Amino acid sequence: MKMTGFGPTYACTMSGDVDLGLQADPAEASKAPLPVIEVEDLEATLAAVTAAGAAVTKPIFSFPGGRRFHFLDPSGNELAAMQADPA
Repeated sequence: MKMTGFGPTYACTMSGDVDLGLQADPAEASKAPLPVIEVEDLEATLAAVTAAGAAVTKPIFSFPGGRRFHFLDPSGNELAAMQADPA
């Protein structure tokens, strides 16, 4: 399995199917595994998530390769939605 580095504390696989990310900075790491869902329109997804009543835990931010935001599902699990940069 090949890991791609994205800064000094984060790396992930880039297979395009199910990927794995590793965060070494405890201040940035989530409490549990973080499911990340790739979407076509991040702003529309944010609007739908907030309209459904989800709490946003990290507003939209950029990272190498795209942008994402984090939110809580009704059971309190943290998830993320991400939109990849155009190829």
